[in-house]
Amino acid sequence: MQTSVHWLENVAFEAKSESGHQIVMDGAEAYGGENRGPRPMELILMGLGGCASFDIVTILKKSRQDVTGVVCQLNADRADTIPAVFTKIHLHFVVTGKAVKEKQVAKAVELSAEKYCSASKMLSDGGVEITHDFEIIEAV
Repeated sequence: MQTSVHWLENVAFEAKSESGHQIVMDGAEAYGGENRGPRPMELILMGLGGCASFDIVTILKKSRQDVTGVVCQLNADRADTIPAVFTKIHLHFVVTGKAVKEKQVAKAVELSAEKYCSASKMLSDGGVEITHDFEIIEAV
């Protein structure tokens, strides 16, 4: 996997992925930015949520659950010192569907956390405490 990050101006950068996508990252105005895009650490958190959500959807679909929506809400704490690494991250999954079984969602969350999510594994091996929970909403 490859990517490149190009400095645009001030503290704004454009990242281009090997798959042909791009995103602008920018800093807060307090650091010379113009708030034109997410911060790099926000992207790490977004990547974790995307990686885990991909797993949850895939696992639930394979277990024949009638899932109509998955939202991953993440809350993170960072160190007060530099580098301001993540110290704790909590992922809360909101799974919507018809007659979705709690046991299947619990299994999907566990498999993602312990086996499949590369981002989660990388962060937890680096000392980040990662926790998960979920709720199921019956689709109308």
